[in-house]
Amino acid sequence: MIPLRDSIRPLRRPVVNHILIAANVLVFLYEVSLSRQGLMAFIFQWGVIPARVGGVGELVRGIVVGEWSAPLTLVTATFLHGGWMHLFGNMLYLWVFGDNIEDRLGRGRYLLFYLGAGVLANYAQVLANPASTIPLIGASGAVAAVLGAYLVSFPRSRVVALVPLGIFLTVTEVPALVFLFLWFGVQLLSGFASLGLPDVGGVAWWAHIGGFIVGMVLIKVMRRRPVYGW
Repeated sequence: MIPLRDSIRPLRRPVVNHILIAANVLVFLYEVSLSRQGLMAFIFQWGVIPARVGGVGELVRGIVVGEWSAPLTLVTATFLHGGWMHLFGNMLYLWVFGDNIEDRLGRGRYLLFYLGAGVLANYAQVLANPASTIPLIGASGAVAAVLGAYLVSFPRSRVVALVPLGIFLTVTEVPALVFLFLWFGVQLLSGFASLGLPDVGGVAWWAHIGGFIVGMVLIKVMRRRPVYGW
């Protein structure tokens, strides 16, 4: 299913969400301006390479002694994409669901939520395949966190989506609860199916799974509380 819009209209303009989408697009336009050799060097420098990031102990040690190059890629990799469809898919989901999460959290908290969840989602993939030397790139872990937060925050919302019926596509309205459970179910099944397979790259299923769960938790911790009296 391909989401087109949801039934919840935000109360404020989603400035941060628009900035995040623009940042992803601008970085990708820079990527396509590079030569093949330059692009590979760029991805290997700024993408997450699990074997370089290491386990929790190695990661903490690196941060403590000031070796930030590997930990920093947990952030920078969320702004890199491997192709137009990779970029379009992530940005479409962010466009449809991110505005409401920004509205729920507020702009500053939403930015912290997105970046923090992206880091944790990428690290979930590192833990799932710590010996991999293939760069992990894409916003999908952070976007998955937005979906998890949306499920917790707006379970009664409805999503207008393109749904395949054989060789045709039809536009229909789907409960957000159903849409997101189906999405997460696919990620979960694919993630377990990928365990033990040869490391040939592809979809970072565990970044999606980890991001979705992180988003469900963080939205409860970070959402704005009502202020009474003063």
